[in-house]
Amino acid sequence: MRALACPASLKGVLGAVAAAAALAEGLRAGGADVVELPVADGGEGTAEVLRRAGGGSWREVVVPDAFGRARPARWLELPDGTAVVEAAEAIPLDPSRLDPMRASSRGLGELIAAAGRPARLLVCLGGTATVDGGAGLREVLRSLPAPTRVACDSLVPLLDAARLYAPQKGAGPGQVTELGARLAGMEELAPYAELPGAGAAGGLGAALAALGAELVAGAALVLDEIGFDPVGFDLVVTGEGQVDRTTATGKAPGEVARRCVAAGVRCVVFGGRVVEALPGVETVALSGDPSRAREDLVELGLRLGRGA
Repeated sequence: MRALACPASLKGVLGAVAAAAALAEGLRAGGADVVELPVADGGEGTAEVLRRAGGGSWREVVVPDAFGRARPARWLELPDGTAVVEAAEAIPLDPSRLDPMRASSRGLGELIAAAGRPARLLVCLGGTATVDGGAGLREVLRSLPAPTRVACDSLVPLLDAARLYAPQKGAGPGQVTELGARLAGMEELAPYAELPGAGAAGGLGAALAALGAELVAGAALVLDEIGFDPVGFDLVVTGEGQVDRTTATGKAPGEVARRCVAAGVRCVVFGGRVVEALPGVETVALSGDPSRAREDLVELGLRLGRGA
């Protein structure tokens, strides 16, 4: 059996590269011939997935995080001269401090500025602490340093950003309303408010579009960039920390599953937790215990390998 191990990260628990290695270990032990191809959708770990597939060199600078604390942040220089900047490197969602009323995107602006003047710029949006409509970023950047694409992990319009994502960043009901009003009051973002992806990373999509960037679906962009093609494989295994309705609407495992169904290739989607299964593919729930994530994936790979 030829199998393709292409998970996304289990956010905050296991990166996509490590998850692919664990799956592959189990599949090989079960007798499968395995190719590892970790995937991402613009969120946490996207730059690492692109580097693993196509090479490149890391660069590192110190920037302020969402609350002004200094943190080292990497950006990636690809062999073709493209700079890949990941928002989660600069202003990540930190469970130890959830305060979207004060979180600023300024650190991402400083990280983009540190990349200098590359041939092209790819900004990856997702996994941030912010719902500031890019206000902090726009304090630093008046223009973009190169032709820019923005890989969005969510394709929601601007005014949905607060309602859908501010609660997981720590906002209570009243704060969600206030954050939504802030976004609605940003007149400079109004012409871009309905673009798919404008609401990504708390409105950073709209802010970058206002500076001239092109917003694109992160999952599709990454799969194209890393050469994902299920044809020729007997089994494709993908997944993430939680499988729910958002998995099918912009997340990398959902895009993998969609392409597998179109190609007629068997696809198994795992989730540390499964809230809502994906249609048309097999969906498997892991134990749900973060400390067992790697062990769960090895065991899943072993079962799938032996079962085939």
